[in-house]
Order: sequence, then C-alpha cells, then structure tokens
Amino acid sequence: MPPRRASTLACSVVGAAVVALDGTVLTVAQPALQRDLHADVGQVQWTSTAYLVTVASLLVFAGRLGDRYGHRRVFAVGALGFAAASTGIALAPGIGAVIALRVLQGVCGALLQPATLGMLRTAFPPERLATPIAVRTAAIGLAAAAGPLVGGVLVSSYGWRSVFLLGVPPTLAIGLLALVGPEPRTDGARRRPASGITSLDPLGAVLLATALGLLVHGLVDAPRPGGTGTTVLVLAAALAAGAALVRHERRAPHPLLPPELMRSTPVLAGLAVLLAASAALFGALFVATYFLQDVQRLDPLDCALRFLPLAALMVLGAPLCPPLQRRLGPRLTATAGAVLLALGVLLLSQLDATASAASVGGCSALLGAGFVTLMVTATSVVVHRAPEAHAGVAGGLQQTAMNIGPALGVTTATLLLALVPQGGFVPDRGAALPALAAIAALALPAALALPGAARHRETRPGPRPPRSGRRFCVRS
Repeated sequence: MPPRRASTLACSVVGAAVVALDGTVLTVAQPALQRDLHADVGQVQWTSTAYLVTVASLLVFAGRLGDRYGHRRVFAVGALGFAAASTGIALAPGIGAVIALRVLQGVCGALLQPATLGMLRTAFPPERLATPIAVRTAAIGLAAAAGPLVGGVLVSSYGWRSVFLLGVPPTLAIGLLALVGPEPRTDGARRRPASGITSLDPLGAVLLATALGLLVHGLVDAPRPGGTGTTVLVLAAALAAGAALVRHERRAPHPLLPPELMRSTPVLAGLAVLLAASAALFGALFVATYFLQDVQRLDPLDCALRFLPLAALMVLGAPLCPPLQRRLGPRLTATAGAVLLALGVLLLSQLDATASAASVGGCSALLGAGFVTLMVTATSVVVHRAPEAHAGVAGGLQQTAMNIGPALGVTTATLLLALVPQGGFVPDRGAALPALAAIAALALPAALALPGAARHRETRPGPRPPRSGRRFCVRS
C-alpha cells in the first residue's frame, strides 16, 4: 500500500476508534464524576447530551468544510481540538466546565468524523473502498467493546479524569500525521469555488444544525418523567426548522445538501439502512442490559460477557464483508444482514426471566453479524456512490444517521418499557423488543433499493489487427 494511503487509513481508523471509545468509557465514568464534582443527575446527563446535540447538528456542515478546504486539514483541526478538549475536561474544576468543554469536544468530533470517510473516498479508488471501510468498522467495534472494560479499570485505579486522558495521545498523533501528509488534488477539489462564504451555504447550515440539534435533544429528553409537553414542542420546532431547510435548499445557489447527492437512490437507501439498523441494535442492547442486570441480577462484567459474541462478530466479521459484497452485490449482502439483525432482535424478545447465557449469547451473535454486515455494506454504498466533490457531505450524512439512530432506538425502548411497569424488562412480557424487531425489519426494503451485483459483460473476440503495415500503426 502506498505511504499516503497507509497514513490516510491509519488516521481514519484511529480517529473513528477514539470517538467510539470515548462514548463507551464515559458511561462507566459518570457515577464517579458525579460524586467527585458534587453534581446532580441532570447535570451529569448533560455531559452526554451536550456532546450528542453538538455533534449531530454540525456533522454535515463539517463534511462540507472538508469538501471545500480539504479533508486532511479539517481532520487535523478536529483531532487536535479533540485532544485539547479532552485534556481540559480532565483538568476541569467543576461540572459547568465539563459540560462547556464537552460542547467544544462535540464541535471537534463533528469536524473529525466525516473526514474519516471523506479521506478514504479521495485516497482509495471507488472499487477498493469496501476494504478500508471494513477495517474502520472493525476498529469501531473493538473500541466499543473494550470501552466498558478499559473505563472500569481506569476509573477504579486512577479516577474518572483518566478516562478523558486516554484519547489524548492517539488523537494528538493522528492530528499531527494528518498535518504532515499532503492534501490530494482531485477533480472534485478543482471544481470547488475559489472563495466566498456563500459557497458554504451558512443559512442552510444553521437551519440543518437547528433541526438536527432539536431532534436529538427531543429524542434524548423524551423518556424523562414529565417531559412529554416539552418534548412535543422541541420536536415540533425541529420539524419547522426542517421544513424551512427544505424550502431554502431548493432556492440556494450553492445548497449545503447537493441535489445530485440527495436524489441518489443508493445513497438515500444506504442512509435508511444505517438509521434503522442502529436504532434497532442500540434499542435492543438498552433493553437487554436492564434485563440482565435488573431481572437476572448479573453484575456489569457478567452482562458484558453475554454480549461478547456481538463484539467478536463485529471485529471478525467486518473483513469478510468486502469479498461477500463483491460476490453477491450490496443488495443481497445488506438483505442478508437485515434478516440476521431482525431475527436476532425477534429471538431476544422471546426470552423469559430464566434465559440462559447460551441463549442470550446466540441472540447477541445474530445482532453482531447482522449489524456489521449492514454497516459495512451501507457505508460503502453511501461513500462510493457520492460524487467525490461531495464526499465530506456524504460522510456527514452517514455519521448523522449513526447518531440519530441510537437516540431513536433508546427513546422507543424507554417509552415502550413504561407501558408494562411490572414486567417490561422481561423480554417476552414487554412491547419494546417486538417494536424494535419491526424497526430492524424496515432495513429490508431499504436494502432491496441498494445496487445489485456488478455484471461483467462478455466481450466477443473481434477481427485481429494486421501484424504489420505502417498505415495501421498507432503511436501512443
């Protein structure tokens, strides 16, 4: 592999893994953070909510900045800023400073995440994108699986502040590596406007950030007691901002969401697959975690061991997806993944209070196999089918789907668990997991809209050219 591609792949993989690790280790550190800073539960919740809302609202605009100024530059700014914000949180004197720095970390995370895909799109030929995306997905799965274990060890040994220092060295290293590497010149880069803030569509960026930020905030806030009225108002405001965005984008000379991207059936189908799959998976994991800990009385470590097959298949299954996709095509590959994911959630919904470790492990294996297949295949289609000039926006849309999906799944699960107060946490007595299985099934029609297998045309041998004769000689 050429050095430039190797460094790009390293930056993409490490950047995506650090963000995934940061999200999982923070959950483990929150109780200790609350005690040490004398914060209430609502303030601690905002350490997660502030980050999620900031990231979700800025991902697409950050991708546009990468398309405009270069993905490596934007990635470097995001990575170095992420490292600085993480260091600041580790030194924060109070909960207010932690929340403010989490907002800053969200801005930097939004710059970093779409660029991890945009860099791959510009560095690798389209037909070879599936393999680096699979490596990136495997790294995300490994980081997410290792997060609770690593976070538990760090918090127990060194305190909650060590969790935020964990990501500083790798993000600092990849940020400097991205600065050193040259920005590739592409056809898309030559088509970018030379200058002008209007080419970035700032009004569209504000409207999209408002709509997505309100949507994520509404989804996160919906399960809280007494928050129904506020949630309805927030979601209505998100809908109004979305309608204003659609109206503006139709008239903008340089729309934030390019028409050729938003009219692409493969891109939209890939985004729908990612949204449904992530909602179903994270909602199911939310319900299953409460079932294992509150009903079966397992400790967090035993609970994590039940989901070990999911993590293992995420890591080991990702490299198998590219050859499967080349052989069967994205449509059949994603359809198989959607069937596995929906079947895993459906079987999980049939478990009773005495479910064995083997039965839970079997369900988690199906979840892992289905989700990794869908994630690798749909991401490859979204990035591959997007024009190179809009690779950053495509990466931002992919990351947006992966941020909204989990919030949607957890909100759905929380609201449905409340319908069965006495037995909602037991899968076969609740309504949450059957509903999440239906959401997983929604990935099927979206998967069927993805491209099929590439057909290789058979070429018939034509007449042989003369072996000699100057009149037939062509100079190259």
